[in-house]
Amino acid sequence: MDTRTQILEAAERLLDVSPDRDISTRAVCEAVGVGAPVLYRLFGDKKGLLSAVVDYGFERYLNSKRALPVSDDPVQDLRDGWNGHVAFALAHPAVYRMMYSPAFETVPGAAKEALDLLRVVLDRCAAAGLLAVSPEVAAQTIMAANIGVALSMVTQPETYHDPELSTRVRDALHAKLLIRRDNLPAEPDRLAPVALQLAALLRQQPSGLGEPETALLVHWLDTIGTDTTH
Repeated sequence: MDTRTQILEAAERLLDVSPDRDISTRAVCEAVGVGAPVLYRLFGDKKGLLSAVVDYGFERYLNSKRALPVSDDPVQDLRDGWNGHVAFALAHPAVYRMMYSPAFETVPGAAKEALDLLRVVLDRCAAAGLLAVSPEVAAQTIMAANIGVALSMVTQPETYHDPELSTRVRDALHAKLLIRRDNLPAEPDRLAPVALQLAALLRQQPSGLGEPETALLVHWLDTIGTDTTH
């Protein structure tokens, strides 16, 4: 393990046990056995170190997401993704708090990639006719809820100590956003999910239409799929 990674992991360990969620660069250097000039050369200052800790956290989080196997059941993959998110938060509580802290002025690009990875799974759900809302709406809803549950569990463990909390919230949310295979809506209620399904398929597979025509058709289908008046 190189010195930079050793410093990042030492900083995380110290943050995990810090009662005030703060660390000193001196303590980090002592934990690794390096002098302060080494830390400042690599990270600039304490703020740079903490920003690097956040980046390192997102890197590991995204690697865990990319490593998830893709099954024939996109709904199960969606459940596994939720569970993996919460598991990462519980395994890295201090870093997770920082990853989604409002104290950072700019949102890391990795946060958008995390949302994009979720969107890929939801596109598969839509292509299977199992999504009741657009993939974009579902992605934002699920990610916001997933972060909310995980943050509650790591920042207030005395209050949110129920081990089944995450599963209950996940299942309740999925019940609103997904369509069970054995409970497909009857006509004409199937118009919205079928429109979303076709839009998802057009995004994944080429058609005889040109790119502008395909984009327009997908836009129309998304509009039909998210129209609450029918």
